[in-house]
Order: sequence, then structure tokens, then C-alpha cells
Amino acid sequence: MSSLPLSGHRLLMFVDDVYEDLELWYPKYRLLEAGAAVVVAGPAGGTIYRGKHGYPCRSDVAISAVSSGEFTGLICPGGFSPDKLRRDPLVKELTRHFAAQNQLVAAICHGGWIPISAGVYRGVRVTGSPGIQDDLINAGAIWEDAPVVIDRHFVSSRKPDDLPDFCRGMLQVLSASST
Repeated sequence: MSSLPLSGHRLLMFVDDVYEDLELWYPKYRLLEAGAAVVVAGPAGGTIYRGKHGYPCRSDVAISAVSSGEFTGLICPGGFSPDKLRRDPLVKELTRHFAAQNQLVAAICHGGWIPISAGVYRGVRVTGSPGIQDDLINAGAIWEDAPVVIDRHFVSSRKPDDLPDFCRGMLQVLSASST
């Protein structure tokens, strides 16, 4: 059996209460299927967080225990949790690290609030939920209405219906960084 395309990648994913269920679970399983390790970090480690639709997710680790150097990329699911998470200085610091290292920074729907608050979207082509379009533009991003937008190591999508394109975009960026 040949090695999986994302073997050796270890990815960080944020979670807090009222995350968008599909936007966390679909990418997590798709990346695991491709051979990546996915670590889910929340405000507290080992805590169960509830999605918008009630699906539980237990965090693997507390955000405060995360070392950015252990990961090759970041995924920011949407829902209402990004609005809380983006107020955490460590969340912003981690996001800035991945952006500065030209590592994957992926956000879907309202997940774009995290890179906005981290200040890493200025001049970056992105998409996101129409509900944060003005926030993205005001942060200096270049808005596009598309199922997925890939700008270097930044991947963004608008909504759960865009998840297949979002995951293909992450796979494309991560596979290119492996070569």
C-alpha cells in the first residue's frame, strides 16, 4: 500500500460551543482519510463542545497547550464559535504564525472571523459567509463569491454546501507544501 498523500501532516482545528457541525466533521474526516493527523483544540482540553445542530466534539487539547511548531496548518470551521474564539489572544497568535510561515490557513463560512481578527487577510483573495462579507472587505481582503478561493496558502469557502470544494482546496495546498 502506498503512503497516503497527507502522511506527515499534523493539522490544528479550533472548536468551541455552537460550531457548525458539518464544517468541523467533514474536513476532519476528509483530512484523516488522506493521512493527516487532525488535533482539535478548544478553550479547555478534553471538553465536549456542542455544535449548532447538537453534535458533540471533544477537544483533544486546550488552545493554551498548543505549540504552533507541531503543526503544518490550521482549519477554522464556522458557526458562532469563531466569534468567541477570535477574542482569545492565543488563537490570534497561532493564526498569525501559520500565515507568516506560509502554512495552510483554511476558513469556511464564519470561520473567516478568526483570520480577520488575527490581521492576516489584508490583500488576500477570500470568500466566506455573505454575513461576514463586509467584515472581510473591511479587513482588507479581496472578496470573491465562489465555492472555494485559494490564494497561496489561504483556502476559504462560503457554506456547508461548499465543503467538497473546500476540502479539495486544502488537499491541493497541503499536497503542494509536501513536495
